[in-house]
Amino acid sequence: MADGRKRADIAIGQTVEVVQKHHQRSGELTEGVVKRILTKNANHTHGIKVMLEDGIVGRVKNILD
Repeated sequence: MADGRKRADIAIGQTVEVVQKHHQRSGELTEGVVKRILTKNANHTHGIKVMLEDGIVGRVKNILD
């Protein structure tokens, strides 16, 4: 299972687990399907920021498929 720190590993339509800004302390993960990739850089130490199909924005922690 890949983590979400490399933009090249993430594709639109993939199922991922993200941590939302207000859940960073607890580490609570939300599962969803990537709608948009918001981070422009190739890598990000805290995870690539994405928008899920239901509108939730968070940083990818795990790529599930």
